[in-house]
Amino acid sequence: MSLIGQDITVLGAGIAGLAIARALAMRGASVTVLEQAEAVREVGAGLQISPNGAAVLRAMGLGDDLDRIGLRAEAVELRDGLDGDLVTRLDVARLRPGLGWHFVHRADLIEVLLQGARDVGVELRLLQKITEVDLSGPAPRWTNAQGQTQMAPLLIGADGLHSRLREALNGRVAPFFTRQVAWRAVVPETPGAPAVAEVHMGPGKHLVSYPLRGGQWRNIVAVEERNRWVEESWSLRDDDMELKLAFADFGPRVQGWLNGVDKAWLWGLFRHPVAKVWGRATEQGGAVLLGDAAHPTLPFLAQGANMALEDAWVLARCLGQHDSIGAAIAAYQAARQDRCAKIVEAANRNARNYHLSGPAKVIGHTVLRLGGRLAPGAALSRYDWIYNTDVTQG
Repeated sequence: MSLIGQDITVLGAGIAGLAIARALAMRGASVTVLEQAEAVREVGAGLQISPNGAAVLRAMGLGDDLDRIGLRAEAVELRDGLDGDLVTRLDVARLRPGLGWHFVHRADLIEVLLQGARDVGVELRLLQKITEVDLSGPAPRWTNAQGQTQMAPLLIGADGLHSRLREALNGRVAPFFTRQVAWRAVVPETPGAPAVAEVHMGPGKHLVSYPLRGGQWRNIVAVEERNRWVEESWSLRDDDMELKLAFADFGPRVQGWLNGVDKAWLWGLFRHPVAKVWGRATEQGGAVLLGDAAHPTLPFLAQGANMALEDAWVLARCLGQHDSIGAAIAAYQAARQDRCAKIVEAANRNARNYHLSGPAKVIGHTVLRLGGRLAPGAALSRYDWIYNTDVTQG
C-alpha cells in the first residue's frame, strides 16, 4: 500500500520510535510521535552499534552522523576480572575489515535520530503518557494521562518494556527476575585510550567497559547476581559505594575506573518473553509493536538498539510493499520473530558464561585462551549470523 499521506502514530521517542518515524516519513507517511517525557533526552549511557544496526542507519541517510558520534571499535577483550589477565581478544577491525562496530553515547544517537525524524517532517508531541490502548473498535484508540482519547489509523508501539500496546495485544505477563542487577555509569577517560570493549569476568558477576565520545569518556556496565529484587527501571539512582563494594575483589584496572564513579544508576534485569502477537489489523487500521515492546533482551550481546533499528527498517518496508495493513503486519512478524527470539536466547547464554566459578571457570577460560591462539576468528564467527545480516538488502 502507498504510505504517502498515511496517518501513523508512534508511541515512544526512543531509538525504536524515532527510527521507525524517520523510515516511514521517508516513504511519504505523515508521522506523529507521542513521548511521555517533557523533553526527549537520555541519561548518560553507552551502547554498541554493530554492523547490522549500522547498515540501517546508513540506509536511512544517517551514516555520516554515526561516524561523527561513534568511536569505531578495534577489538573486544575478555579478561579475568580478579587479576585482569587477558583470556582472549577478538580483533574485530582486523578480522572483519569490511564491517564496523561503533561505541556510541545513547544521548548522541537519540539526538541524531530526533533530528533525522524532524528533517523529514515527523511531528513530536511531548507530555503524552499513554495510560490505555483500546483495540476493540474500528481503529486503535489511545488515552493519555490527561484523559484525552484519540483514534489512530495505524498505531505503532515503540513504548518499551512496559508497553501499553503490547498489553493490549498480548495481555499482561509478569516478567521473571533473573536474580541479576546492573549498574551503569560514565566516567572521564584519559585521552588516547584504545577503542576496545573489555569484559572483566568473575564468579557471579562481570563488568563491561569501553570508551565513548572520541575517548573522552568511559562507559561502565557492571552486573552482579543477587537475590534481592530491584525495580525494573533505567532511572533508579544507587549509592556509588554499593557498586564499588560489589567489585572490590576485581583487579586494579577495574578499580581505577570505579574510583571515578560519582553517579551510578541501578536496574534489575528481568526476562520477558518475546511477544506472541506483534500486531493486529482492525476494520479501519491496525496496531503493531517493535523494539523492546516486542522482544526485550538482556544486555549481554549489545543487540537491543540494533534489533530496534532492524525492526524499523523491516516494518517500514513491509507496510510499503503489501496491499493491506494485515498482510504487512503478518510479513513483518514472520521476518523478525524467529531472529529476535534467537538473539534473546543467545544473550541469556552469555550471562551464564560470564559468571563462571571454580572448575567451570578454569575450564571455560582455558578453552577460550586456546581457541584464541589456534583459531583467532572462531569466537567472532559464532555471531556472524547476527552481524553479517543486512536487512536493508531484502
